[in-house]
Amino acid sequence: MKRVSVDIGGTFTDCFVVWGERSIGGKALTTHHNLALGFNEALADACKQLGVEIETLLSEVDSVRYATTLGTNALIERKGPRIGLLVTAGFKSTIPLSRARGYGEGLAEEQQMDIPNAHRPEPIVPIPMIREVRERVDYLGQVFWRLDEDDVRLRIRELVDAGAEALVVVFTNSVVNPEHELRVREIFLEEYPGHLLGAVPMLLSHQVAGRKGEYARGTSTIMDAFLHATMYHGLGTLELNLRSQGYDKPMLVNHNSGGMAQLNSTDALQTVHSGPVSGIAASEHLMLQTGLGNVVATDMGGTSFDIGIVVQGGVKYYDFNPVIDRWLVSIPMVHLVTLGAGGGSICSYERMFKTVKVGPASAGSDPGPACYDRGGLKPTVTDADLLLGYLDPANYASGHIKLNPRRARQAFEDHLCDDLDLDVVTTAKLVKKTVDANMANGIATELRTRGYEPKDFTLLAYGGNGPLHACGIANVLGVDRVLAPPFSSVFSAVGAGNMNQMHIHEISTWTVLFDANIKSFFSDYESFNRNVEELERRGREDLLRQGFAAADIRYRLEIDMRYGNQRVQTAVVTELKRLEGQRDVLRLINEFHQRYGERFGEGSQSPEAGVRINTIRVCSYVEQSTVQFSGIKDEGATGKTVEPIGTRSCHFVGHDKPVEARLYDEKALAEGTRIEGPALVTTRATTYLIEPGWRFYAAAQGAVWFTRGGH
Repeated sequence: MKRVSVDIGGTFTDCFVVWGERSIGGKALTTHHNLALGFNEALADACKQLGVEIETLLSEVDSVRYATTLGTNALIERKGPRIGLLVTAGFKSTIPLSRARGYGEGLAEEQQMDIPNAHRPEPIVPIPMIREVRERVDYLGQVFWRLDEDDVRLRIRELVDAGAEALVVVFTNSVVNPEHELRVREIFLEEYPGHLLGAVPMLLSHQVAGRKGEYARGTSTIMDAFLHATMYHGLGTLELNLRSQGYDKPMLVNHNSGGMAQLNSTDALQTVHSGPVSGIAASEHLMLQTGLGNVVATDMGGTSFDIGIVVQGGVKYYDFNPVIDRWLVSIPMVHLVTLGAGGGSICSYERMFKTVKVGPASAGSDPGPACYDRGGLKPTVTDADLLLGYLDPANYASGHIKLNPRRARQAFEDHLCDDLDLDVVTTAKLVKKTVDANMANGIATELRTRGYEPKDFTLLAYGGNGPLHACGIANVLGVDRVLAPPFSSVFSAVGAGNMNQMHIHEISTWTVLFDANIKSFFSDYESFNRNVEELERRGREDLLRQGFAAADIRYRLEIDMRYGNQRVQTAVVTELKRLEGQRDVLRLINEFHQRYGERFGEGSQSPEAGVRINTIRVCSYVEQSTVQFSGIKDEGATGKTVEPIGTRSCHFVGHDKPVEARLYDEKALAEGTRIEGPALVTTRATTYLIEPGWRFYAAAQGAVWFTRGGH
């Protein structure tokens, strides 16, 4: 296998290359003004290690796969076209009202609670760019008010005259009957043919999101239209960059659903947060191939700290209405929690509690932390790590970034020390204690709200800063084992290369499997199967268009179910392909019963309220070859020792005086190496911090276990 996969993060661009039997990671600072430059530098780093020319490598690899933050950055910077919106008459305020939650969506809990200072985000579609169209379809899909075509032509003309650069159509109940949305597009193309110079794209909501709920479906389509041009030009530039260097195959883009597709089969909205989701996918492969059991995936990079859960048995956690930036959307996205706790997270003085606040703002890659000596003036987590002695100023990022301790010290003195009335080292220890606690609390909250205990999970620590803070997080969380997986510094890029080519299609439905009022079971199997067949057809067409054989396409059926009119719905992954009789209905109800009990506790089920299907979802995919993980286990008391290359004075939370820590280089990653803390292992891509009381054990493929106590 020869493959390149890339994770373009807010601070670093990670590149992972599989070249036959060799696997190599490369890193470079992200170049936000032109992502291709950072990619080229990261790829050159990997090629240098392999001893291969870039042009030779790109001409021979089977694929290049991207996970990117381009869409995230466009939303933050509000860089996008002026959008016009067509809605059903009487629904003009649906988007502006934002379910009366717009002031708090996407904000931290403390900001949501600060009602006096609440404010809504700047709208992507301002109210003057919204037009009502005379039409109405009821919840069953029956036409209640026939589309007024003259009214449509007038409203489109008004929006175009007002400067609309993209048009979005969101009609009520169009997912049940899309007839009117489709007719609007026909009228639009009659008035403004696609071949005209400056032609305006039009997006239909039922084609972007297949579930009911006008607000979330509307925001999904609006965001897709807003990001389309940026993603097209940004990813198009990356593809042209590949072409210029000898790569002649389709470029693949990772999706936040846990799959990937060619660029021409990718919606812009599907790329948002695709990098962290790739890390969760890699964690799932690691769990399945090595028998780790339940794992909690944690990615501490330069900008953020991302948390995901992978449960043994194949249960996937999706957000079906995730909040992206400040907007609730209606797409299935692998569940992810993001905290502002990366290496570049800016530290500030919290006046109310007279302590340190870490994040959510980040110094990013430009200018970066103060110690990068690139113009950053504010203290960050990386500056604290440097001042505490954990980082080697001359050997950070393979020596490509020379760290300046004087700049880090100055930033702490200027922004924190005076307010806290503490010296620099004590302040840096407070920063480390705070950021470790924030990450540990985020993990504990995420697990316990889903009915799990941290002790029942293996904690994976990856990303450029994961192994550096692994012991500190575990100390707060109260767990005694942490695994830094193979290729930990570029683990999300590993996941980007391991994903299957996949498309997800879904449809809203009102299907009562068990009616509690009349004590009857669902029997209209033909209508259910017809919906499944239609979703399979859409997925099959997507994959056939990308050159796959029909025989290679696989399907996974997922059903969103609930008891009666409960608001909570539970996703059930079933091996059923169709409903053929009452036995299949009972089997599906039983699978839901078990899944609900696992999630909320046995005995919490309420079949007496009835059982209903809200959404039918089909994942169509083609399985791809993946990087194989093996031998990821701690061999207990056995192990070999290596000689340290020196010592350094370090400062640790809970220790008043500096402690001499032994220093090791990449030789410590040789399988079987065991090191007692305190110690530091500095490699070309990351630093492993073994705090006092912890042990380091190097497993196969560069994986590292951190253990303490009897473990």
